[in-house]
Amino acid sequence: MTAPKPPLRILLCAPRGFCAGVVRAIDVVEAALARFGPPVYVRHEIVHNRYVVDALKRKGAVFVEDLDEAPDGDAPVVFSAHGVAKSVPEAARARNLIAIDATCPLVTKVHREAEVHFRRGRLVVLIGHAGHPEVVGTMGQLPDGAVLLVETEADVERLEISPDRELAYVTQTTLSVDDTAAVVVALKRRFPAVVSPHKEDICYATTNRQEAVKRVAPQCDALIVVGAANSSNSQRLREVAERAGCPVAQLVARAVDIDWAAFTGIRTLGVTAGASAPEVLVDEIIDAFAERYEVEVETVSTADENVFFPLPRELRPAAE
Repeated sequence: MTAPKPPLRILLCAPRGFCAGVVRAIDVVEAALARFGPPVYVRHEIVHNRYVVDALKRKGAVFVEDLDEAPDGDAPVVFSAHGVAKSVPEAARARNLIAIDATCPLVTKVHREAEVHFRRGRLVVLIGHAGHPEVVGTMGQLPDGAVLLVETEADVERLEISPDRELAYVTQTTLSVDDTAAVVVALKRRFPAVVSPHKEDICYATTNRQEAVKRVAPQCDALIVVGAANSSNSQRLREVAERAGCPVAQLVARAVDIDWAAFTGIRTLGVTAGASAPEVLVDEIIDAFAERYEVEVETVSTADENVFFPLPRELRPAAE
């Protein structure tokens, strides 16, 4: 006789998973494939999720890290949701490539803010993670030296800026809300006249997903974030869960990656997903736990999301 499965309460965070910028980016690649036929070249992972990337590859998308990997001529090239430096579309035009920009509009907003500050004579401080594609793209909107990158409060203290230099700051859109707030406090303490964004740069989806985790994590024995290791917003969700008091917080790409030993004896599990993780992977994780536990799933909602971003003009049906 099979032993009964132990009970497990699953608290499912909402909102979770795809944000409007990710949906738009995936739709851009699929619309480009429909318009031009394969292959469509995509510079960098369109979003940071292997499942999504592999699905688009099967449809004819070819992912490249450098524009030089795409052939000359009228091949369509899509720029990822993270944004690119200004030099990238310029290089595409010089080679007569069909450049299609899938940059999230909220990232483009940060680009425009940085450009406005530069035109007004301000030095721009960017709060973000060195090497992340979004940070590379944002810094690449302005000439070398026009943007200074800081990651921590200690970085702010090390800044060597003349006291009379006009200053403004912008941020990466996928940061920890709490970490960024601490860096901003340090920045304003050292440079009281620094100009802030008119509206928060950290995007609505990042903020909403972190708030849901803050609500759920203290009630859980463990929490899983479904997402990729190179996804900034997913990594931040794991950190938020740890800080909120959850004893075990793991970032998991697929069910096969679950470290089952870490979940021994749990009675309440939190589940969320980064903004580039599809819901099918959340279902896969829950199904994996359902094989071992008698699960009861309860959704914990902290916000409603109804944001929608239209396709780039050149891919809209009316443009045909």
